[in-house]
Amino acid sequence: MYNKSYSLLTITEETFQDPSSTSANVSPEQSSTDCQNTLSDYQSELIPALCGIIFIIGFIGNGLVITVLCLHNGRKTVANVYILNLAIADFLFLVTLPLWATYYAFGFNWLFGLMMCKISSSLLCVNLFASIFFITCMSMDRYLAIVHPFQSQRRTVQQAYFIAFAIWGLASLFSFPTLFFRDIQRIESLGVSACIMSFPREQYSKWCAGMALIKNVLGFLMPLIVIVYCYFRIGLHLWKSQGPWPIKLKRDKSLKMVAAVVLAFIICWLPFHILTFLDALTWLNIVNDCRVMTVIDALMPFVFCIGFANSCVNPLLYCFVGNQFREKFKHLFKLMPAHFVSSRLSSSSRKESGPRETVRAGSPEEGRARLMNEYCFQMERK
Repeated sequence: MYNKSYSLLTITEETFQDPSSTSANVSPEQSSTDCQNTLSDYQSELIPALCGIIFIIGFIGNGLVITVLCLHNGRKTVANVYILNLAIADFLFLVTLPLWATYYAFGFNWLFGLMMCKISSSLLCVNLFASIFFITCMSMDRYLAIVHPFQSQRRTVQQAYFIAFAIWGLASLFSFPTLFFRDIQRIESLGVSACIMSFPREQYSKWCAGMALIKNVLGFLMPLIVIVYCYFRIGLHLWKSQGPWPIKLKRDKSLKMVAAVVLAFIICWLPFHILTFLDALTWLNIVNDCRVMTVIDALMPFVFCIGFANSCVNPLLYCFVGNQFREKFKHLFKLMPAHFVSSRLSSSSRKESGPRETVRAGSPEEGRARLMNEYCFQMERK
């Protein structure tokens, strides 16, 4: 019978995973060294560097998205509610990324205490589920707007906020096993105190396989089926409509952005779910080849980085593909100079209107004030 042992994957998968912690878990009684590996230099040096780059780009990008959508004074839309919540989910995950980069740099030695181990791991889980759920809602929103335009008019922003609240609750529910089972344990074979999942020893393999399959099915496969159905119906609707399909596709600018976000998510997270599924098969003893574990062990760090990159890709898609977001971004930063000039003008007016100074009609001061007011008015119109 094939037995797993403490290997790099024992720590690697649990490090950056959600509830399902697959082959990263191993029970103490599984002490076989058949597939044991050692820490590679590229994992302790390259992975933290990649995490640092992803953190910087994603932190700035998602921060700008949240700022633009929160400060924009225009009409709120259902799509914007989902985009805002997706950016918040990515932002919360990115906050924990420096901790995991440090974890890798110190050879899987957790330095931040048990509470941060639980919270950081739970946020990773929440992000994975919340991201795919919000992307699914964005796809369904485009489906209703294009295929059922009259029914879609009954959509409200309040309903979107309620759905977003339900999604956060569902994602938190799926992350509860991580919050409950995550623990810091000493692994003598590696000489580290690792942040790992501490499942019940008696049914360790079943827990690992079950959580992995739940993540595959609920966190990827089922939402993907809904997304594919939505875009299939959208494509069929546009094809049957009058006029060439490419022209009709361009009419809905937000459709292109949502499609790009969906495609980016699939590209970034599909390798991760494939390896997770293969690992579940090893826990169920369906796959008993040690070479499979070796391949997973070698590829998993890169697969994680690809998945992490999705959190910094989305803001770039909003800027380069989403025309509406670009307009909001430009509008917000056009208003900032006008607001600054207006504030300076009002401050100057208060100083000039003191008891010892009055501004005569037609004076240079009054002319400058009129010019500044006209400048602010023009900026606000733009």
